[in-house]
Amino acid sequence: MNLDKRTRSLVDYLAAAADLDSAASVLHWDHQTYMPPGGVGSRAEALATLSRLSHDITASNETARLIDAAGDPEPGSDAEAVVRLARREHERATKLPSRLVAETSRATTIAEPAWRRARADQDFRALVPHLRNILDLQREIAECLGYEDHPYDALLDRYEPGAKKARLEPIFDELKRGTADMVRAVAAVSDDRTAPLRGAFDEGRQEAFGRSIASAFGYDWGRGRQDRAPHPFCINFGGPGDVRITTRYDPACLSPALFATLHEAGHALYEQGVDPTYTRTPLSGGVSLGIHESQSRLWENVVGRSRPFWNHFYPRLQEAFPEALGGTSPEDFYRAINAASPSEIRVEADELTYNLHVVLRFELEVALVEGSLAVPDLPEAWNAKMEEHLGITPKDDASGVLQDDHWAIGYFGYFPTYTLGNILSVQLFETALKEHPGIPAQMERGEFTSLLAWLRENIHRHGKKHDPEALVEKATGRPPDTTPYLNYLREKFGALYDF
Repeated sequence: MNLDKRTRSLVDYLAAAADLDSAASVLHWDHQTYMPPGGVGSRAEALATLSRLSHDITASNETARLIDAAGDPEPGSDAEAVVRLARREHERATKLPSRLVAETSRATTIAEPAWRRARADQDFRALVPHLRNILDLQREIAECLGYEDHPYDALLDRYEPGAKKARLEPIFDELKRGTADMVRAVAAVSDDRTAPLRGAFDEGRQEAFGRSIASAFGYDWGRGRQDRAPHPFCINFGGPGDVRITTRYDPACLSPALFATLHEAGHALYEQGVDPTYTRTPLSGGVSLGIHESQSRLWENVVGRSRPFWNHFYPRLQEAFPEALGGTSPEDFYRAINAASPSEIRVEADELTYNLHVVLRFELEVALVEGSLAVPDLPEAWNAKMEEHLGITPKDDASGVLQDDHWAIGYFGYFPTYTLGNILSVQLFETALKEHPGIPAQMERGEFTSLLAWLRENIHRHGKKHDPEALVEKATGRPPDTTPYLNYLREKFGALYDF
């Protein structure tokens, strides 16, 4: 990365904040993987301190002075992007009191294990005080950051820069209209195609098979590792040199760990592909959660649920689980992993109904933020939305309102990025396919070099240098568009369900 002396001074000063954030990421990872329950209190204080110190550097007068001194570097250069992003983060940080930053970190660190217990005990009421506190903090954050139209916009912007509630709503409406007939068609099919995914699946063999696929994708184990967590996630510690993934196993069902591993590997490939010279600078990491989810959903679904992929990997899966899958044909397995029907759990939902789970959460968290829905009323509202959008009611709160940890860890505004990622995953894959028509044939051989190389060149290496929509247009020649995604769903599920 070529920087002039003044921009280099800015980067060097902000590197301390990047280091603090990296240290906090290590503590977050440990918090969700190995930390004993007794460590929650002290961990909350440690993370609150780190977040406050990092915030104070970003919001400091010295940061403002260095940004001004950097001037206006050449448009399109790394230096210009550094100054633009540093200014954006500085302006945001100066609006947030250090006290609020620390309180939010402390509250979410304590709430996450409380969510785990509440889910295990199916006791939403135990989580209510935590969610009330976090929601109050999120509302205060929104007011501090400011917004033009709706407080939700201020929260959404943290995950998808430039996104607005008013821009999301027509996208969601278009997806609902575009998939309504397909959802009705698959809901009318009474046969259960998922039987091959249920049985006895040794966890050790599940792990070995998942790791083999992540390796084939291009995940570098010399710069990563995999562990277990109640809710799978990917995390990096400051740059592409240490990018870790987690998953969870069900010995009676193959799909949760398998597709969580593919999903998190997609996130990790993105982080491992960022230009290493961006490490400890404002350009490090993925540019937005929508772009990030495009990578995870591309590898999980567009690749990982395709025929070419399983033409290669299914015989190997049968070798790993001969008792469970020895009598299952490749076609029956393909239909099982692509079976579509309204279901309770978002992370296990099929591609066709998945976005309805996102719309449900979007509508609920908007209502929470604006105050038209109270936290104690969430279970009832959740079940009503499930009935409205998917035609089913969860059997209990663990399968309903308690299934995700996002609100407990303060991620208000995150959920819409999953659907943005779904849309972009197909748009990006189709563009890569036009430039490299041999990708499907490579996938049938278990090779992904052309696809990964295209993503590295057009998405990964840029880190945060380009804003999300500019990056998509640069990579595909057009802004984000729902049409390829809806065509993909109609072609795929029309063939599977004869409509």
